[in-house]
Amino acid sequence: MKILFLGDVIGNSGCRAVKENLRNIIKHKGIDFVIVNGENAAKEGVGITENITNELLSFGVDVITTGNHVWDQKETHDFISKEKRLLRPFNLLNDAPGKGFEIYNSTKGFKIGVLNLMGNIFMKQCDDVFKTTNNFLEKNKLQDKYDFLIVDFHGEITSEKMAIGHLFDGQATLVVGTHTHVPTNDGRILKNGTAYLTDAGMCGDYNSVIGMNTQNSINKFFKRESTKHFPAEGEASLCGLIVEANPRNGLANKVSSFIFGGELKNIN
Repeated sequence: MKILFLGDVIGNSGCRAVKENLRNIIKHKGIDFVIVNGENAAKEGVGITENITNELLSFGVDVITTGNHVWDQKETHDFISKEKRLLRPFNLLNDAPGKGFEIYNSTKGFKIGVLNLMGNIFMKQCDDVFKTTNNFLEKNKLQDKYDFLIVDFHGEITSEKMAIGHLFDGQATLVVGTHTHVPTNDGRILKNGTAYLTDAGMCGDYNSVIGMNTQNSINKFFKRESTKHFPAEGEASLCGLIVEANPRNGLANKVSSFIFGGELKNIN
């Protein structure tokens, strides 16, 4: 089983790159299932709209995860409960609409669980992610309700991401971090068989400041006159990873970084 996970899609540039390249990547790489984080996919670079959700799904994406920007487009509250392929963080406070965990059928007939979590440190307030994870693992076991489990951990802090990775080790196919928009080079398989990567990076223009217009971002740091952040519009790099998993136990056989196009195209 070959699963492609792509990091945060940023604005028009990121959506355009997914549209123009994903189908060929799926064919060329023999991908069976695609997950992308879409929380920055709106043209403003924050949140996601119903139209963009439908577009990403039509491009070949199977599941869209999110994070702290999930409600930045007001319409998301209204449609997320109707679209099971769009997830919000599982550990949001109160009775948030939508779901943070769902099980999907792959084209090969396997059941794939996708869990969307959000960190607690330097992020919007949400339920304790470690207690939430413990509760989840008490009720859900790999190769029971699902054949594979993919965890998108949306967080700021590397240590928090690594700790969650080890907590899931042996009970998830993959734990991958999102949010920082910078791809890390620490992809590996943990001792009990779970693939781990601290951050998948972004699908956006890297001639920028984490996907946002460079000069406007610099102006903000100098406290000069500037506008609200808005995305850079150059050619996007698609960043993420590919995990090859064993259907017999749901664990990872191989994990490799994936970077395609744009400023980072020569790295991989």
